[in-house]
Amino acid sequence: MSRKPELRGRAARLARLFPTGPGQAARTPFVLLVVLLLGGGLIGLLVLNSALSEGQFKLDDLQKQTKSLTDEEQALQRDVDAYSAPDALQRRAHELGMVPGGDPAFLDPNGTVKGVPEQAAAEKTSADTPVVLAPEALISRPSPSPTPAPGAAAPVAGPTPTPARSVPPVRSTAVQSSTPTTPGR
Repeated sequence: MSRKPELRGRAARLARLFPTGPGQAARTPFVLLVVLLLGGGLIGLLVLNSALSEGQFKLDDLQKQTKSLTDEEQALQRDVDAYSAPDALQRRAHELGMVPGGDPAFLDPNGTVKGVPEQAAAEKTSADTPVVLAPEALISRPSPSPTPAPGAAAPVAGPTPTPARSVPPVRSTAVQSSTPTTPGR
């Protein structure tokens, strides 16, 4: 019947590398290798999925924390805006004993005073009552009002602020040079 031809040289060497005859390679090591690869892949996917889930939980916690901190920042910004409103600033200045200033006077570079400085005078107007209340005024707290015992001296209030005095114009007696100087040169 059919006979295999004999191979020579390089072909013979290559033919020895391939198995001949009815013998087959053992299937057990191959099956074991495939099972190990599949099992390792599944375990790797499980670990990866767990890590992603843990990261998602951390991300959710950080997003909640960011939202609460943003809300707190907005509340603080509202408080700052309420405190810096012109009416609130005027009311706080009045509580501290400050009074509106008069017309300003300006000092020229040559030492002369432009304008007439005026002393600030405390005047009571309807502008002293604030139209917009500061946040602390909205909180109702009972104010403790101690009643002095009979025969006790009345509590002494602190020193009352005095309005600023007007400053007379300042005349410069220094001799000016004809060439102006620039600082740093």
